[in-house]
Amino acid sequence: MTNSSTAEGFGTISVAAILAESARRTPDSIALIVGEDETSYGQLWKETRAYAGALRARGIGPGDAVAVLIPNVPDFARVYYAVLALGAIVVPVHALLKAREIDYVLQDSGAKMLICAAPLLTEGAAGAASAGVDLLTVMAPDDGALPRLEAESAAAEPIRSYEPCRPSDTATILYTSGTTGKPKGALGTHFALVEQTSVILTSVMDFKPGDVLFGGLPLFHTFGQTVVLNAGLRAGATIVLMPRFNGGDALRLLARHNVNIFLGVPTMYVALLEAAKTDAARPTGLRYGISGGASLPLAVMDRFRDVFGVEIHEGYGLTETSPVAAFNHVGTQPRPGTIGTAIWGVDIEIARAETVDSIELLPTGELGELVVRGHLLMKGYLNRPEATEEAIVDGWFRTGDLGTKDDDGYLTIVDRKKDMIIRNGYNVYPREVEEILLTHPEVVSAAVYGIPHDVHGQEVAAAIVLDAGGTASEQELIEFASAQLAAYKYPRVIRLLTELPLGPSGKILKRSLAADSAEA
Repeated sequence: MTNSSTAEGFGTISVAAILAESARRTPDSIALIVGEDETSYGQLWKETRAYAGALRARGIGPGDAVAVLIPNVPDFARVYYAVLALGAIVVPVHALLKAREIDYVLQDSGAKMLICAAPLLTEGAAGAASAGVDLLTVMAPDDGALPRLEAESAAAEPIRSYEPCRPSDTATILYTSGTTGKPKGALGTHFALVEQTSVILTSVMDFKPGDVLFGGLPLFHTFGQTVVLNAGLRAGATIVLMPRFNGGDALRLLARHNVNIFLGVPTMYVALLEAAKTDAARPTGLRYGISGGASLPLAVMDRFRDVFGVEIHEGYGLTETSPVAAFNHVGTQPRPGTIGTAIWGVDIEIARAETVDSIELLPTGELGELVVRGHLLMKGYLNRPEATEEAIVDGWFRTGDLGTKDDDGYLTIVDRKKDMIIRNGYNVYPREVEEILLTHPEVVSAAVYGIPHDVHGQEVAAAIVLDAGGTASEQELIEFASAQLAAYKYPRVIRLLTELPLGPSGKILKRSLAADSAEA
């Protein structure tokens, strides 16, 4: 790193310090558990430095983007911190994406390589090939078929320590979408990500050294990455990883490992409660639950308290806010139905939603758009100056969510300004699904919208108009979409209509479609 520019001063910081420092302090403590395997902090940092040595030997250095397609196993952590330790940028790839979607992320991010776990190679290898990006595997058999990071790290010289980075240097590119256009890469800085863990551990969540956290939230997603992996490892906790979530197995993991804190999206809580009806396993050390990703039904919160005897603390955040912006802080009785108060050092206010080119703050209690500012903001969307300008106005990030704030600072989300659908805690953007449906030769028009669902929170639905001679059935259209879209994105409910309801400006009235579905 050169010292040619002093505008930022000389301070440095790195997300990789999270693992390095905990490994220095408590090398023998267990960092990660998956199945029967336990990895200590010292071992994890040693393996991470070896992985970084292999990546350095391949020419990866500061500012290079490296895409990572790995499920919830220790290799995710090794690769994540190895890339960051080199001053390079991690581009986590959603594990459910198809080759076409992976190709887009690789090309848009300018990734120099994709590190892909063997179980995800079917789509990963195809995506890397079509994007013309180098492929490196982990967890693959030693049969010479593909280059293996494990073998290369055994032959390479490990790095000694992590590369110092400027606070504003990009650490991660996490893909998110608006309701228009392609997914956008949100640029997360080393400062914002490290400061998130500082605030989480000092004032928001009560993680202690030796605590056991449930690690079933996907690590490629901002919630799992920041709150579970980064905050958990900085606290010196043990994370029990679960590569594929299901309620029954999760319940038994909680009991077996005496998990102290369960972190999940609402559908995970629903699944745990379902499993508890027939399974006698009970975690005895559980202190509380943490929920985010979508709003938690009050009935679920009440049932969880009845069955497990602990409170769920609900919070709110977005990829662009690193992610936690508001929380029902642990140590204070949660207020059900709210997302709590803004975290330390962060302002969340309610602004007039209709005023787009400036921020017009509204009085307490009025309904408007949640706007956020503070240390947690991304530095913008990769190569999307217009989208960045639209999202961050006068230093405030416009969330697109409508809500209220009371006299005590507690925030309540009322509705979404955007048409986004949240299925199982994953964001589904209607426009992307519509574009795929419209490639079907018989489809004339398509409108995708969310409908309420007891298990998934929302289900993806589509209203479709076929051309005059069209004979495609609803089931055929569902199969057509499922072949090209990740499992959480494709519509499970399709209605064939003769025409779509339009407003005065010719815009499709998705709310009336959703209302019709609810009545049907």
